[in-house]
Amino acid sequence: MEIFSAIVQLLGGLALFLYGIEVMGDGLKNSTGSALKRVLEKVTGNMLLGVLTGTLVTAVIQSSTATIVLTVALIGAGVLNLKQAASIVMGANIGTTITAQIIRLADVEANGNFFLTLFDTDTLAPIALVVGIVMLMFIKRKHLKPVGDIFIGFGVLFIGLNLMTDGVKPLIGTSAFDSFISYFTNPVVGLVFGLVLTVIVQSSSATVGMLQTVASASVAAGGTAITFAMAYPIVLGINIGTCVTTALVCSIGTSKDAKRTGIVHILFNTIGTVLFMLVMLPMQSFGVFGDGFWNHSIDSGGIANFQLIFNLITAILLLPFAGGLVRLSTLIVRDDKQSAPLHPELLTLDEKLYISPAVALFEGTKAVAAMGNVARINFSRGCKQLLEYNESAHGMIDEDENALDNFADVADRFFIGLSKVIETDAEDRQLDMLMQSVPNFERIGDYATNIVELAQRLRNEGAEFSDSAKKELKIIIDAVDEIIGMTSKAFTEDDLDLAKQVEPFEEVIDDMVMILRDRHTKRLKTGNCSVSTGLVFMETLTYLERASDQCSSIAVMMLARKNKAIMQNHYEYLRQIHAGNDASYLAERERRHAQYILPLNEIS
Repeated sequence: MEIFSAIVQLLGGLALFLYGIEVMGDGLKNSTGSALKRVLEKVTGNMLLGVLTGTLVTAVIQSSTATIVLTVALIGAGVLNLKQAASIVMGANIGTTITAQIIRLADVEANGNFFLTLFDTDTLAPIALVVGIVMLMFIKRKHLKPVGDIFIGFGVLFIGLNLMTDGVKPLIGTSAFDSFISYFTNPVVGLVFGLVLTVIVQSSSATVGMLQTVASASVAAGGTAITFAMAYPIVLGINIGTCVTTALVCSIGTSKDAKRTGIVHILFNTIGTVLFMLVMLPMQSFGVFGDGFWNHSIDSGGIANFQLIFNLITAILLLPFAGGLVRLSTLIVRDDKQSAPLHPELLTLDEKLYISPAVALFEGTKAVAAMGNVARINFSRGCKQLLEYNESAHGMIDEDENALDNFADVADRFFIGLSKVIETDAEDRQLDMLMQSVPNFERIGDYATNIVELAQRLRNEGAEFSDSAKKELKIIIDAVDEIIGMTSKAFTEDDLDLAKQVEPFEEVIDDMVMILRDRHTKRLKTGNCSVSTGLVFMETLTYLERASDQCSSIAVMMLARKNKAIMQNHYEYLRQIHAGNDASYLAERERRHAQYILPLNEIS
């Protein structure tokens, strides 16, 4: 019964330990997301810098798998290339050892020293939990929630460790435990055990933590000890086991380079393990360093140190051959013989980016900006068809419209999923702007195809606009093309001053539409224009006006993100500036009036 209770306690401790790692890692990712993005953007062709980046990022988010998955997503987004990813993978293995160094705090013995008492897990865990609960329940500020999660996760992690230690103690000294430990005198058994257990648990940090717990408890209880000779093969097996999870994640619905990143990780860890085994097994057999070195009992700190040394040495040895690993991965995962995808910049949204919401939001913003640029180019193409029809351009317009529609569907799903992991108010506002901008850019693309259909109707009927109508359309098309370009640029560069210039421009376009509708109605009455061309002209004005309206909506959402008053009431903001109470608004409207309406009035 006591053994059953101990096993239950051990499993419960493991559950808390895994949960603590996850909560602490999520808190770290959410609180440092923008910093992670800046760090990853700095990675260049310098392999050493890539290793340092991978080490730093993994030390922050407490998971080498998470770092590699994030790296894979950034490859898909075009931020990183395969060679840069390979160096980050090497660093990720080093960075993951920080967890084992944290876990070794469980071995701290205060012995009455107040300072050391603070690092005793029996003291550290409750303090961390209290600080976290205060932040989450009493301060209740959204930007502090990730910090509160870090403290909660830290506390839960050590409570889980303590429970695992308490669960292991009754097992130590039993015949079953001694028999189980004896299997690890065979290095191959230890290697396989570490690999399989890591695949099951899906966390190398958790598996190393379990090994550290058992080793420390064995030393403390004076039972059959885990020796260095038993421990090192298990640690090496753990390093290979963590590759399996990464490889599975990298192989699902990702690009060829993403799959190659998983292969590089497997090659790196496997080659490092084989090299270590080839060196250490003969050394152990011939008693290099003496039997005392191989058979001395190892504690939590010793395991943490060996894991760190193994990963450091492996990185140093294999870094010069990183290019070879990349080439080998390209031989294993070959390119398909097919044409490059249309607009790859619209194929970058990957749910793996959710690992770091700030990075996901940044890449989402880049993708929507790319969407706006595609919509702008396609709208310009569509308008040219109206003035001078070109059959060959029609297929390109349809292809781009399909790309925009597909992106809009993907973006909707991506941003809905992202909304569930966003933590801060600023990120909420940014996400809201993106979700509302996507359909606006999509509609601009739709209007391009609508205008092309009107151009086809004119061509099929053999009809043609009058010279006056062509000149008028040319001016208003130029105006709408400029406002779409201005909106796209403001969005891409996050230029709020430029965004403020959109609304007065949009008002001038509305005035142009009213003037042209009135003129064309008079042409219809006097018979200077046929009914068929008249209807096409009027419908064209409708689509042009709507396109400028979408630009206004995007610009207002950009301004609302930074202004609560606009966010709470868009219509009141527009009503006030339309009332003429804003000097800069009036000046810009007058400038656009002189630029576009005055030339219209010169057309006879």
